[in-house]
Amino acid sequence: MFDRMIFRGHLTKLYCGEGAFEVFLWRQGVLLKDFGPYVKAATLGLKAHAQQAAAAAGRPYLYLAGASTKGSGHSKEELARQIAARDGITEGLICVLATLEPCSSFEVRADHESQRLRVVHAFRKCLHLYYYLMDREFGFMHVRLQSWFPLQIQLYINGREWLGRQLDKRGIAYERYENSFRWIADGEQAERIAERMAHRRWPRVLDAFARMVNPLLPSIREACFGGYYWVLEQAEIATDLMFRDRESLGRIMPELFDHALRSFSAEDVMKFLGRKLHGSFQGELTTDDKRRPEGRRVKHRMKRNSLKLYDKYSVLRVETTINNPREFKVFRRPSGPEQSERRWMPMGKGVANTWRYFQVGAQANLRYLEALGRVTVKGDVIQELDRVCRSVLKDGKRHAKLNPLSQREIALFRAVLAGEHLINGFRNRDICRRLVRRLNSDPIHRRRLCAQVSRLLGKLRAHGLLTKVRNSYLYRVTASGHRLMSACLEFHDVTFAEGFLQAA
Repeated sequence: MFDRMIFRGHLTKLYCGEGAFEVFLWRQGVLLKDFGPYVKAATLGLKAHAQQAAAAAGRPYLYLAGASTKGSGHSKEELARQIAARDGITEGLICVLATLEPCSSFEVRADHESQRLRVVHAFRKCLHLYYYLMDREFGFMHVRLQSWFPLQIQLYINGREWLGRQLDKRGIAYERYENSFRWIADGEQAERIAERMAHRRWPRVLDAFARMVNPLLPSIREACFGGYYWVLEQAEIATDLMFRDRESLGRIMPELFDHALRSFSAEDVMKFLGRKLHGSFQGELTTDDKRRPEGRRVKHRMKRNSLKLYDKYSVLRVETTINNPREFKVFRRPSGPEQSERRWMPMGKGVANTWRYFQVGAQANLRYLEALGRVTVKGDVIQELDRVCRSVLKDGKRHAKLNPLSQREIALFRAVLAGEHLINGFRNRDICRRLVRRLNSDPIHRRRLCAQVSRLLGKLRAHGLLTKVRNSYLYRVTASGHRLMSACLEFHDVTFAEGFLQAA
């Protein structure tokens, strides 16, 4: 389900073409020379509104000297949680925190060429107001309002806070550990509920929060500059596997994390995220390992998007974080005056694509988990190795045994387990290209190579490592094939190599 969701609202009509904000000021009856007093008065009005809202709810309004309270060892979120726990807040406003932070804003400057004042974009610091809430539907969340034009707004929502309240409403028992569920009485229904979050009509929900914190919206609409355009700035889609206890997860964790760190190539990570590694790809793919006080984390980064594997007590979590959705595709009609048929296009940040965010993240998590399913506890793979090291009789034909550590078999295992075959499978020619980097142009040589690869694939099928897709020329690796071939590659690349170096 969705974990962290960060929405942002932009008053886009203030940016529509050069001079749009000047038109807005003119409709407000404000001259450019009076820009400073006007926006300062607007900032004071937003600050006074926040103080009144806090006073009306009997909650504190606090000014923080820095962008966070890191000097005292606490973030703004931790401070708000402490206040909520101290005062027993279960619903409503917790507090309002005000702090100076950098922002993109408007300024009026003199244009020496035209000898007149102009509105320009500038970076500066201004007061930001954080409304921390214990919402009836979304639980602990916050709304951040920039008090200087263009009055950008941001909302933070946590999907598991929302799910917990949905489960409470339906009387479904569960156990939580921080931001995870260790146990849910009805997991299937919980999964169906979690998926509904991706289908919410988000503009209506987000507009309600915007009206609560920004009293200037009515005057902006009267000037015909509309309301906020909402985007999903960051989304985390997480898939949790709940184990019986911490010890059960701990027994397999080292091998899972080592496999994710050592065996997943850049090509694999691209395939997990539904992308292809090709010459036009501009960016960087990295993988790193981090030890945390509460566990361990492996993170794969593709540009500004990432895929993580980490543990939270007895929960193993795979999480896709989308910061740049344009790396993915959405099936829609192109925007513009001309009507055309829908097609696959780069995905934008608009909240209309929330369901597609969810779909992309869930599919990436599933591919990652399927790849982790290849990992076998070392003691369990011995019997399977014994089986494939003997010849086998299938359909009246005897097939030779496999030699899992020979150079030819290792190269074949690498070829069929390549990340690009994970989604759609592979054909004979795909394996030919991987086994022979440069194919000979001689047709006789090509036919011989194709026949040789067919015999090798037939041997893998006979041993149950491959299966053929019905009515096609495609092959897929079976679950036992993933386990056995991955174990052979890990032994060849890691265990055997380390043993050889130690002996040397």
